[in-house]
Amino acid sequence: MTAQPPVTPAPPAVPAVASLAAPLVAPIASSPAAPAVASPAAASAPVPPPAPRVAPTVTPPPALSAAPPVVSPRQIIRSGLCIGCGSCAVGRADRGVGMGWDGYGQIRPQGAPAWLSTPDAGFSARCPFSPAAANEDAIAAARFPDAPLHDGRIGRHISCHVGAVAQPPFRERGSSGGLTTWVAAELMARGDIDGVLHVHPAGAEGGPGQPFFGYRIARTADALMAGARSRYHPVHLAQVLDEVRAVPGRYAVIGIPCFIKAVHLARAQDAVLDERIAVTLGLFCGHMKSARFVTSFAWQMGVDPGRVRAVEYRRKDTARPANVYTAELTLDGGTTAVRDWWNLADGDWGAGYFQNSACNFCDDVVAETADVSFGDAWVEPYSSDGRGTNVVIVRAPRIQALIDAGIADGRLELSPVDAGFVADTQAAGLRQRREGLAYRLTWARRGIRPVKRVAPSAAGLPVRRRAVYRTRAAISAWSHRMARLSAALGRPGLYVGWARRAYAVYEGLTYRRGRLAAAFDRIERRLGGPPGD
Repeated sequence: MTAQPPVTPAPPAVPAVASLAAPLVAPIASSPAAPAVASPAAASAPVPPPAPRVAPTVTPPPALSAAPPVVSPRQIIRSGLCIGCGSCAVGRADRGVGMGWDGYGQIRPQGAPAWLSTPDAGFSARCPFSPAAANEDAIAAARFPDAPLHDGRIGRHISCHVGAVAQPPFRERGSSGGLTTWVAAELMARGDIDGVLHVHPAGAEGGPGQPFFGYRIARTADALMAGARSRYHPVHLAQVLDEVRAVPGRYAVIGIPCFIKAVHLARAQDAVLDERIAVTLGLFCGHMKSARFVTSFAWQMGVDPGRVRAVEYRRKDTARPANVYTAELTLDGGTTAVRDWWNLADGDWGAGYFQNSACNFCDDVVAETADVSFGDAWVEPYSSDGRGTNVVIVRAPRIQALIDAGIADGRLELSPVDAGFVADTQAAGLRQRREGLAYRLTWARRGIRPVKRVAPSAAGLPVRRRAVYRTRAAISAWSHRMARLSAALGRPGLYVGWARRAYAVYEGLTYRRGRLAAAFDRIERRLGGPPGD
């Protein structure tokens, strides 16, 4: 094992408020177990108000005194930096390297102990969270040197738009405005690509305990359309990238920011992938969930997780606002169970339940290295439009020409917007990846220290805001442990009860509501924090 950079000492403790996350990790025996399925009325909570506008920027980190370390897969995993993308396993199946599930419902590389434990320069340059890998700015500068616009929040670009696909059935079949699938289908129809690497439902043939989703290569419009909709489930790229290496053609890849970055890093080492991957389509991302998120859905809907055969994370209902998510589980026998996210103990995305730990160290919300990126327009009036609306960031001239043609012939209904508008639609995510990341980088930690485009800093961060970030990190970490314990003991109420108590802390700190809000307000005033921090 190579020597690691020195660990920065922990920042000064935040008095009183720093201990607000204590209820999250208290022994479960200290409070009564919650029922296995809590009533919707008890769980219901209003949708939080939109966050105030922020204009975060990427601050260059201080110059490094030494070259980044060469690291091993095991060091990345143990440091909580493995996102499970599968890039490290591409082309190594014949050497016993693959991807598999860990005990927390997350995907991790698996292989011989020697491979896992040996630091390797190639792996270090290929892993998207490795401190030795090229960062998003460097990749984007090489790919889009002529992009006329640049913004520290969304990267290099040619143009930004808001709107949706007018051509049926793309908007109707998608979770949002249908643009991701439309662009991929248009590229295929024009002959620019032969296939699309995208996430597709695994189908009933997967059987109990199998992944509900996985990457596949769509080679027809119908196959591509079957993979529309949002999937908040672990997946990996290893098998489909191996297929790209084996089958000649030109391909597009649809993925979240770190997966698109991983593809570019793999292309830099593999001439075959570099030649055959022609287009990258990025998806805005809040964070990656574990497979236990589906288990939690089932527990709270009163069904056995082993009966779940299919998952719809965002069932579309044009009569309701787009930001009201509804989960639907299809069970054996064809029956379904449905529940709004806001009626679930862990349904607030921002609280971070089941978040992959690597997401704590990501600074790319909008897939800055992709030829084009797509997200939801989470500002009014669009967030109230149940049909779904996209924001789009275009970086490659080929995609700009395709979108211009779609607007001209009436198949796309898009309006130009600026970088500030796009940033507003992702204000909470940008705050977590700029202000929050800067603060998290000041925390003492074991293992590899990430090298990010954001400099470590807690300067000027109010005490309450620090407590929010600490609580969110605690929820992310302990949700995995509590769900695993609950599954092992066959006591779903153990997790659900903990999740509700954890959310009471988070809700009181973040939204100033609930039974703990007044207590936190008093502590904040005592510490001299200004109202509304």
